[in-house]
Amino acid sequence: MSTTGNKSISEIGRHGLIRELTTFSTWRSDHVISGIGDDAAVIERDETTYTLISSETFIEGVEFDLSFMPFHQVGAKVVSAAVSDIYAMNGHPKAILINLGVPNRITVDMIQDLYKGIGMACSDYHCQLSGGDLTGSHNALVISVTVYGEVDKDRIIYNSGAREGDAICVSGDLGSALAGLKILLREKRHWEDSEDPVMQPDLTDWEYIVKRQLVPVARKDIISLFEEHAIRPTSMIDISQGLLHDLKRITNSSGKGAYLYQAALPIDLQTREAANEMEEDVDKYALYGGEDFELLFTAGEEEVTKLAEHSKNFAVIGKITDDAGQVEMQTGEGDVISFEK
Repeated sequence: MSTTGNKSISEIGRHGLIRELTTFSTWRSDHVISGIGDDAAVIERDETTYTLISSETFIEGVEFDLSFMPFHQVGAKVVSAAVSDIYAMNGHPKAILINLGVPNRITVDMIQDLYKGIGMACSDYHCQLSGGDLTGSHNALVISVTVYGEVDKDRIIYNSGAREGDAICVSGDLGSALAGLKILLREKRHWEDSEDPVMQPDLTDWEYIVKRQLVPVARKDIISLFEEHAIRPTSMIDISQGLLHDLKRITNSSGKGAYLYQAALPIDLQTREAANEMEEDVDKYALYGGEDFELLFTAGEEEVTKLAEHSKNFAVIGKITDDAGQVEMQTGEGDVISFEK
């Protein structure tokens, strides 16, 4: 029974609300191995394979802004975000369904451009566009994506397997998608304040971080490395809500804690330069910025050493501790910051 009373959603948070909603479904299927809580639902397909299912919803004005994001880039981004959940379970995407809620102001050409991006991304991830639904919408364009994937039973990785002493690793760099968004929003304000309706901002100096916001790439390459070299992390998640948020999902699910090293956070130079221009703390970009869609994973020393032999595109940023729920970070000066449980 719910104990939240008349609390607002903001008081209990996104995952608090999800926990509340799970109480309304009490029937359980023997075929559903894992439901709410991981990046994808896990369903038994046969003796050797699990089916993975995940969904994402994108609303114009919330998840994307058409004033600076072309339709083909929106299409590519929604696919990347969806398949990233499958990669986070160490699986491979196979099929995608797209549901659209379309307002009258959207033209056929716009929808065709949207699907050009969807089609290109599906080709990149070897994932077939297999159907969906189309309906109307009063104001905003709404895109809902359902992705189906597969993973061998002996290869699946949940977010609940972290062990004390495991290294905390992350692919790529952190905070660049947020930095790119801040640059785009700044240029949008300049355009709105100008008297030139066709003004084109010069984003040459910010090309990398803007691309990280507009056309993120799900880390198929990392999953392929794991498969090719028989590397198996103990837990994994994709960074969609921010490093700290998603790391806490791992520690809470695993009943462990985490100790991070500020100096080890991988941050691109353009991200640092953007934060300097905004007069903001770049570490906050790395810790709280979402939509990087990098893979955050934990692994033992042997697995990390093996991965390092074949890739330089990841960083060890901390270690798993036995202090359940506690996430701390050692600063460059040697102080220790404790984040709220």
